[in-house]
Amino acid sequence: MARAGRPPQDPARQIERAHRILDAVAELVLRWGYDKTTIDDIAQRAGVAKGTIYLHWKTRDDIFAALLRRERVSLVEAVRGREPATPAELFGEFSRALLRRPLLHAVLSGDSEVLGKLTRQKRANTARLRIDGPFEDYVARLIELGAVREQPGHHVRVITSIVYGFLFLPGGLTDGPPEESPEELPDGGRPSDDRVAELVADTIERAMSTGRPLDAAAAKAVAGATLDFLDAAADLAGRKLAASLGAEPQRTGSPSTGERAR
Repeated sequence: MARAGRPPQDPARQIERAHRILDAVAELVLRWGYDKTTIDDIAQRAGVAKGTIYLHWKTRDDIFAALLRRERVSLVEAVRGREPATPAELFGEFSRALLRRPLLHAVLSGDSEVLGKLTRQKRANTARLRIDGPFEDYVARLIELGAVREQPGHHVRVITSIVYGFLFLPGGLTDGPPEESPEELPDGGRPSDDRVAELVADTIERAMSTGRPLDAAAAKAVAGATLDFLDAAADLAGRKLAASLGAEPQRTGSPSTGERAR
């Protein structure tokens, strides 16, 4: 029999307990903020002994890092489930999924009420969401297929600027005329998450597309390359999460309740 306070020896039960702890961390950080969330709070909410948490992770920061990895796995798999066929659709879906994940949204926006001291630490910068996976290979394939312009280059910078610009425009994103400042618009002027996703997709299409229609074979190849990129990103995110949980990465299907992540 396992000693009291220690994780169960069965690996599956260990992972289940780790996810239960992360569920508690996510709930408490979003409710109270990182600075006010203690290990005692986490243990009580997760229904485990305080010592058990330290057998999974050494520090509170390590727990939060594992939680972000879980959030990123959830994000990538949600985008993959929508089966985007073009880079514009890909990052439109990325924006939609991000807006529906308040913890990741707080990380990207540097929300000090949620993140507390993490916004003042170098670690907070490294926690920012990245375009994982073989992105350069993906872009090179799109250029080869005639779906994306080679010039002016800096494709990652262009994409992140568009996505972050729409998500974090000062005063909130609006559909109003450009001469109206966000402060002058009435409450509720911000469009839905779906509309934000459409605007991101349209802007990326305008910024990166060659403007030439693709034939059926090329369009199919672009769709395949997009899904291959997402599969690679999901695999990378899953391996990082598994390392945080001390588990073998899972490579099949959509994430269950206990498999959401970074």
